Amino acid sequence: MKIDSWLLEILACPKCHAPLRADDAASELVCTSADCGLAYPVRDDIPVLLIDEARDPAAGRSQE
Repeated sequence: MKIDSWLLEILACPKCHAPLRADDAASELVCTSADCGLAYPVRDDIPVLLIDEARDPAAGRSQE
């Protein structure tokens, strides 16, 4: 996964607007908020910041 650091600094979670952190192993951007925590997929080095596409790691399934 290749996300420029300057881009990661300005990206925010679409649901709660908290900063995102990169999870290279899972190819995801993960919300840093303890209340939200959604994981957004990165496909072909492009972040898919759609709530409907996000995965909830606490629930182990996608948001629907």
